[in-house]
Amino acid sequence: MDISYLKEFVVLAEIGNYLRAADALFISQSSLSKHIKALEKELGLSLFERSTRKIQLSPYGETLLPYARKIVNLQYQYTVSLMNQSGKKPEFLSIGSVPSVTPYGITDKIIQFQTENKKLAVELYEGESDQLLRMLRQNRFELAFVRDRNEVSSEFAKIPFAEDTLAAIMRPNHPLASRKSVSLEELKDEHFLFLPPNSLMYNLCMDECHKCGFTPRVVYSGHRAETILDLVTKGMGTALLMRKPIDCSHRDDVCIVDIEPKITTHIQIYYKKDAPLSAAAKHFIAALQSTE
Repeated sequence: MDISYLKEFVVLAEIGNYLRAADALFISQSSLSKHIKALEKELGLSLFERSTRKIQLSPYGETLLPYARKIVNLQYQYTVSLMNQSGKKPEFLSIGSVPSVTPYGITDKIIQFQTENKKLAVELYEGESDQLLRMLRQNRFELAFVRDRNEVSSEFAKIPFAEDTLAAIMRPNHPLASRKSVSLEELKDEHFLFLPPNSLMYNLCMDECHKCGFTPRVVYSGHRAETILDLVTKGMGTALLMRKPIDCSHRDDVCIVDIEPKITTHIQIYYKKDAPLSAAAKHFIAALQSTE
């Protein structure tokens, strides 16, 4: 049995989409489909349900998945051990990331990778999503953790990493602060505090408010979420921000109220489709796919 086929099975099961799984594996969608069928033929079992449009594991696939994960993890571990013992000179891998690295576990993943791989050194650059995409185009780095709304792109391949939902941040004495969730329509008369104009978050909040039939009154916009939170506590207005970074701030002077229906953004690993990745970049992605 080809171990690489088991890895492809694991990635497809976790991502749930042939095209995006193929991007994560650096192969074509047709090749991935052929490999999965070859694996099923060798096992004599169907690993995925073919009766629905959604990629869904069959009972046999559910049984195989934990064993396949162990094999993929072992493959990564022996690859790391061999690399660390080799006489190769250390390589540098440049990675871009959105500023909120800690709440999404990006910092932990990079530190773990750096600790395990003695022959690879990671250089991390922070920036807003549009800045990261420009730098990717300029080949300033090979990979970037970018926030998006799951848009389809012909220029970049994307590998899912994390997701988050929009929340309203308000003072504890706000009339809606005790609620678990609110709709944007209920906030239409608020004074809003946004991240800077033309940023993904600013455009997202404006678009969603417009969908609800109003133009938000933005009384402040700026780059630093900490400043926005301080202005919330001083009664300047209500902020619309992603929930996880605010959760991680552990502030008791603001309240976090979910927006319903949920508005979701995704942290995805971007790379250019027309630029072949280095062995170091591929190894980093393999590390993310192998660790639990």
